Amino acid sequence: MRGASLFGAFGTIFAATATCRAVRDHTVNDHLLNVQSVPATSTNETAGGCARRERTLALSDPPYSNYFYSDCNVDAQVVVTSPLPESDLSVIGPRLIIAWPAGNSGVCAYFAPQNGANGTLGIEVVNSTIGKPLAPIYSAAPSDLASNVPQVGVTGVLRFNFSAELTVPILGSIRTIRDFVEGPSLLYPEIQDAILYSQLATGGVSLQRLWLDNVTTTNLTFSAPPGSNGQVKLSGKTVTFTAGDYVFSASYNYPQLTQLTPSEVFKGNSSAIVSQQPDQAYSLSFLSYKDKLLAGAWRFLTYFGRDSMISALLLEPVLSVGNGSAMEAVIGAVLERVNRTDGSVCHEETIGWVDYATWSNMKKNITSTAMICDYNMVDSDYFLPVLMKKYFVDNPVGKHRYQAFSSTTAGKFNAANQNLTWGQLGVKNAERVIRLATPFVQNRRKEDLIHLHEGQVVGQWRDSTFGIGGGRIPFDVNTALMPAALRSIAALARNHIFAEKEWATLADEYARIWEDETLKFFQVTVPENEARKRVDEYTKASHFAGPNQTNIIDSDVQFYAVALDGYNSLSKVEVMNTDDGFRHFLLNTTEQGQLTSFINQTANNVRRTFPAGLMTDVGLLVANPAYGANPVYARNFTTGAYHGTVVWSWQLALMAKGLEYQLGRCTSKGSPKTDTVPDFCRDNVVHNNAREAYHLLWDVIEQNHSLLSMEVWSWIFTDGKFKATPLGTLPPPPGVSGGTGEFVRPSFWTSLTRGALFYSESNIRQLWSLAFLAVARNKSL
Repeated sequence: MRGASLFGAFGTIFAATATCRAVRDHTVNDHLLNVQSVPATSTNETAGGCARRERTLALSDPPYSNYFYSDCNVDAQVVVTSPLPESDLSVIGPRLIIAWPAGNSGVCAYFAPQNGANGTLGIEVVNSTIGKPLAPIYSAAPSDLASNVPQVGVTGVLRFNFSAELTVPILGSIRTIRDFVEGPSLLYPEIQDAILYSQLATGGVSLQRLWLDNVTTTNLTFSAPPGSNGQVKLSGKTVTFTAGDYVFSASYNYPQLTQLTPSEVFKGNSSAIVSQQPDQAYSLSFLSYKDKLLAGAWRFLTYFGRDSMISALLLEPVLSVGNGSAMEAVIGAVLERVNRTDGSVCHEETIGWVDYATWSNMKKNITSTAMICDYNMVDSDYFLPVLMKKYFVDNPVGKHRYQAFSSTTAGKFNAANQNLTWGQLGVKNAERVIRLATPFVQNRRKEDLIHLHEGQVVGQWRDSTFGIGGGRIPFDVNTALMPAALRSIAALARNHIFAEKEWATLADEYARIWEDETLKFFQVTVPENEARKRVDEYTKASHFAGPNQTNIIDSDVQFYAVALDGYNSLSKVEVMNTDDGFRHFLLNTTEQGQLTSFINQTANNVRRTFPAGLMTDVGLLVANPAYGANPVYARNFTTGAYHGTVVWSWQLALMAKGLEYQLGRCTSKGSPKTDTVPDFCRDNVVHNNAREAYHLLWDVIEQNHSLLSMEVWSWIFTDGKFKATPLGTLPPPPGVSGGTGEFVRPSFWTSLTRGALFYSESNIRQLWSLAFLAVARNKSL
């Protein structure tokens, strides 16, 4: 990726200073803020008594420039969008976003050229007089305000190359901003009509909004710096700017989260990561807090159960453990939000707690500021026992922590769980897993496999309209997650974490049946000649510019459908995919013939170049529709689709670690004491195939090192190679309004879940995309 011209190479990190430069706020009419910078002060004299070193980071992903700021008073991300000549101006326009993890809250401002053609306006953040892009805002709460929470935020300098107009301001929740950015430009009168516009005595303009809780206030101001020729004017609700530089300030009075510093995120023996990989280390710190880890910046600055648990499993070798640790923050956040009625795990919380949650409750004629949890995903339930076993059974520190940890009283964040403990909620989740596993154990029928919830189009990590091709029965949940959860419940019972002694044998027996009896429902075998024919037809239909690779198809092609019962009445969604990685990473199966065959087909599909397989120069594609006989596959799984023929960083890590685990079973050093050496280890063809796939995968991972902290990227084929390109720069599948979905539903949870609809830009930093802090090539294999 290109580096920003202002900041040098991609990922340049600004050296942390021992001072916390304060920006004092002067209260004016109605407590509107006129922000001015002041000289640096010592750590003992900083705003609000802040003695923690400030941490800053600048990352470029054109057309987006990202700036992060953290100190002990505020954590913030600023994203500036300035369209490139090749940008699609229908979805990418000049935009300023300030995002705060606390409350998943923020500010968004869209701009347009005042008198010029669309595409002529460019904006950028420039260094101010303090020599950095951002400085903090801190103002103690005036005694006459309902809230005693200080006003905190950030300020910087925004440059316009052309006269501009502020066209759309949004102040409040990131969810509100995403509804506009990613949906059909949704704006809610209850929120927008509450914005107050004022001309400041200094010549600046202020926008202020009181949240629906009647306590929290968000402020956004623009002003020309002293000595500048720039002018910002207000006429009614129209804000205009002449070309030039303007100080922007964004702040709010909302209780802040307690961030884990880089040194607090990592284990003591992994602390060298902070100096060796400062960009990724700070990124993980920015997403890590005492009470939870956040999914991604800027779009997902909130709890996502699946994301945090997968991340913790992959990052486990380096994450801090013990009381107040990152690992316990993850597990505690999940248990806190478990549904006490049925034991299901919360996928996402709706916060901007007192704003978007209040608004969402209002739509149901409920007067409440309580958080709302989405329990519509079916995969999240199964990660919790796996992570609990990983920490409370396998970890030398965690195995001594369960008694104290499990006695924690629930209800601090999820009031619905008051009068329960985290330990009790963990048992409720385990009971759910066993209850849902029982019908298939008894009947071994497709009908008894785990289905998506009725009325939901998404339910696992491929949570977009075409993610699993409309399938109702996902591969990963049934063949990997369910049996892994059952194995973990058995281990937790054997180690007296769960008091239900019968689970020690019952859950293991259930797991064996789910491990051995589910794969057959998803298996796809395409005869060699038919496979060549389908790939050739796909290459032509999709207008793929590279070679069709049919010459490397030298046998029948085997893979496992990403789901069953898909769109167009398809019994199997015949899309080759990377979800094999879950089974390799989470299970040590023992049905030898099945295990050998499964590992061999994974290795074949990893080694073959797309469209014959999953491999490209820029990474392993999460989906390959080339072997699907129905043309609907090629139409829906494209380079512009969120879960199409694209690369996801954490999926690379999952597959790499999964293959490492399986190959490790072939050595006494890598094999658990209870695990006999599998037959595939003695099959030279299969074992060598798996080894070559593992190292080929690592070759491409290392060649794309600069991309690995990104969430997802796509590609173009040019000059005989696959070349990485941002997902948002490519057209979506036909009939889709953006890179991630197809249609609009009025229901919030089904229409606006992450990735489900419309245009979607990738997060510059995603929690699970930081997995390579802990995942590395095992050269001994």
